[in-house]
Amino acid sequence: MAESKVRKPAVKAAAKPAAKTAKPRKPESQLAMVRRARRINRELAELYPYAHPELDFENPFELLVATVLSAQTTDLRVNQTTPVLFAKYPTPEDMAAAVPEELEEIIRPTGFFRAKARSLLGLSAALRDDFGGEVPGRLEDLVKLPGVGRKTANVVLGNAFGVPGITVDTHFGRLARRFGWTTEEDPVKVEAAVAEIFPKSEWTMLSHRVVFHGRRVCHSRKPACGACAIAPLCPSYGEGETDPEKARKLLKYELGGQPGQRLRPPAGYPGQAAAPGPAAGGQGADGQGTDGPDPDGPTAGGEQVEVA
Repeated sequence: MAESKVRKPAVKAAAKPAAKTAKPRKPESQLAMVRRARRINRELAELYPYAHPELDFENPFELLVATVLSAQTTDLRVNQTTPVLFAKYPTPEDMAAAVPEELEEIIRPTGFFRAKARSLLGLSAALRDDFGGEVPGRLEDLVKLPGVGRKTANVVLGNAFGVPGITVDTHFGRLARRFGWTTEEDPVKVEAAVAEIFPKSEWTMLSHRVVFHGRRVCHSRKPACGACAIAPLCPSYGEGETDPEKARKLLKYELGGQPGQRLRPPAGYPGQAAAPGPAAGGQGADGQGTDGPDPDGPTAGGEQVEVA
């Protein structure tokens, strides 16, 4: 697919002049906020009709493992690492029987590889022993697995089982606050607040759209306000670059003409597939890759890694 032919409409939509019309807002009622929030969701759906989970996976087990590995690193780094991992350990039974040092060496590029290896060994053994080698499709079961919290569970439920869930990663939490949907910082409280605003049927796709926008436009350090299609609806307009031309240069991934995170993007993705490797740079003393995590924060829903 010719990337330029597909990408230009998305960039044009993201940079439309309406961003200049954003004005300071008066205090709004709860009803007005809900209406504005749902309009933002509709606008994001038009901007990112191809929004999807940005981890490569073929089944629930692969998605679970990839999401655990995604903590404190990029989805791209995980996607460059998992082909070798899943070729060697395709099932929970295989991974549960892995030699820890061999598993650690394979996942080393994702950082914090010792802690992550312990989680993978533990959750694989639990799946083997307690769930017949199958990933459970209930949140209350998933969160009992080593290394799995609500974020990871909602990623798996929403994308492997079709069970609606809100994934509050760093991008989602940041944008929920910038959009004025909540002032909460705690991810569980953010999830609860947003769940009150949107119908349950929208939760999974809402998560993808908001994370996509956070990665591509509404960055943590310098949001591209002047190239944002929903700027007129955003009470935080002006926190970032408002000049349309300068803001356009801040756009990332397919909106900025760069490859996405996935080596195997789904049909309909208008950007380029990511390169398959090399999977990693050198390692720091703590086991974290020296090029560090995504500058805008971990994204896919992996939990904070315990490194004690």
